[in-house]
Amino acid sequence: MIPWISAKVLASISVKQLLLQDEVFLASVADVGLIMTASLSRGGRVFFCGNGGSAADAQHLAAELTGRFLKERPSLAGIALTTNTSTLTAIANDYSYEEVFSRQIEGLAQRGDVLLGISTSGNSGNVLRAMDVARHMGVSTAALTGKTGGKLATHAEHCIRIPSDETPRIQEGHILTGHILAEIVEAELFGE
Repeated sequence: MIPWISAKVLASISVKQLLLQDEVFLASVADVGLIMTASLSRGGRVFFCGNGGSAADAQHLAAELTGRFLKERPSLAGIALTTNTSTLTAIANDYSYEEVFSRQIEGLAQRGDVLLGISTSGNSGNVLRAMDVARHMGVSTAALTGKTGGKLATHAEHCIRIPSDETPRIQEGHILTGHILAEIVEAELFGE
């Protein structure tokens, strides 16, 4: 059992070592962090969405903004589109599951806000639809995906890819990336 556990830890480390060497990843994270910072500094909001584990990550990352990450500071407008079960079930029932995030973006977002969609495959229909609606509205779009980026690679303005095909490794990379984004926002808005 111990060697098997060790292999899982090494697999996670391996993905993170690939991230260190990936200049496109590093530049994309910096760009998205600064886009989020610019929006929040103007009174904008950052919306997060995803399904399953990615829904949990969306909630986690929104909480890093509204609560705090590393420092005491004013609350920031981080909103997870995954949390209101009445909204989610009403939209899914009355329209379709593909519309659960896009309808919320349509009603809540404004030009200059940011949407961060999370999908390990990059092919989640409801995240793709939200990206399309957001872009049409002038909302900046970014995606966290796996190695290929899936369809989100062309639907989001910025696609941050984790170089793995394994869902657990991708999700580990997503939460690392989300934490870095939160730290960029805090450092830019409130100083080192």
